[in-house]
Amino acid sequence: MPSDKEMINNLIDIYTNLQRIKNSDDIQKELDYQLAITKAKLESFGIPLENLEIK
Repeated sequence: MPSDKEMINNLIDIYTNLQRIKNSDDIQKELDYQLAITKAKLESFGIPLENLEIK
């Protein structure tokens, strides 16, 4: 179970990433970048993404 500090850190990261998307000159490019990073992190933990993809 993650500690409170780890959960707060994760939420700060999410908030920061959303702010980056919101303030980007090229929202689609920033969104694709954020998705690629998140996908790589999930895959590094062995989490399959097939069921998470929205079509």
